[in-house]
Amino acid sequence: MSLFLGRELVIATMHKKENVIGPLVASKLGVRPFAPENINTDCLGTFTGEVERKADPLTTARQKCEIAMELTGCDLAIASEGSFGMHPSLIFVPGNEELVILIDKKNNLEIIGKKLSTETNFDAQLCESWEDLETFAKKVHFPEHGLIIRNTQNDITQIHKGISNWVDLKKAFEQIKKNYNHAYVETDMRALYNPTRMNVISEATENMLYKALTTCEKCNTPGFGVIDIIQGLPCESCNEPTQSIMFFVNGCTKCGFSIKSPNPDKISEDPMYCNYCNP
Repeated sequence: MSLFLGRELVIATMHKKENVIGPLVASKLGVRPFAPENINTDCLGTFTGEVERKADPLTTARQKCEIAMELTGCDLAIASEGSFGMHPSLIFVPGNEELVILIDKKNNLEIIGKKLSTETNFDAQLCESWEDLETFAKKVHFPEHGLIIRNTQNDITQIHKGISNWVDLKKAFEQIKKNYNHAYVETDMRALYNPTRMNVISEATENMLYKALTTCEKCNTPGFGVIDIIQGLPCESCNEPTQSIMFFVNGCTKCGFSIKSPNPDKISEDPMYCNYCNP
């Protein structure tokens, strides 16, 4: 914590993520967080496709930090990047993975936190009537969570974003339906319109901070944490290895020191996740 104490930290966001990230880093690292004015992180990609995200989430988060540091002259920055889709291990369950990165140019440090959650309202639907839209909106927790309306999933010629009240929703729907006889409605996954996503960003920040406050026993550098996993947890029925995590590898990105530790949550896996018992 002494590495960060009292320093300014720029939060690379234009979507109000400083509301959840700021208080956490201020209280746990002793930094003075701020979000810069006039920052444009949408130039790296948008959820709605106006700008294609060309890099992977980690690279994109790094680029956000670089933009913020260049804009402000600050040598300590934090950024997050989210991904949405089907959960990698739970069939037909949507997931939200958030990545949070802290970059310290002064000390040549990079600390990464992640959170994969099933707590998300990520969804979309083609609606042909107001009744269809009203049902969908209630299902995804509108108006507390914002919505986006357009013609089709990939059409950006006429798009209404950040809709957060019923009057604007009906107006946008009628405009689109008048031209196309239907409307494609989706959840607005930008953080300022999605409280559920904000909660996951907060959890990813906590994960990053845990690492930032954990030092390497060899070189005393902050950021010691999980860098890899080893699969092979044995099935509790047949004892054959499964794809579940058997060991976590905790390591230091600075000196390379690492420790392998067993999964603290379980010593065997349910046969339902075994390729032999449940092929």
